[in-house]
Amino acid sequence: MRLNLLIFHIMLTREYVFDALKLMPERFSIDQLFDKLIFVNKVETGLSQSVNGQVNTKEQAKEKLSKWLK
Repeated sequence: MRLNLLIFHIMLTREYVFDALKLMPERFSIDQLFDKLIFVNKVETGLSQSVNGQVNTKEQAKEKLSKWLK
């Protein structure tokens, strides 16, 4: 159920889905397709954030990780 909620918050285009399909093997499950779509979206989001300067310094990353690992 949670996986479906993640997919619906991502605005997809036909071209985006077709490009992801080209990366898939001849036979695959719907779960594998969802995983691929989510992965590609996360990578594209991260690259966009990086280009726009929305990044953390090494020190900021260490601070965030230390809070998460408590």
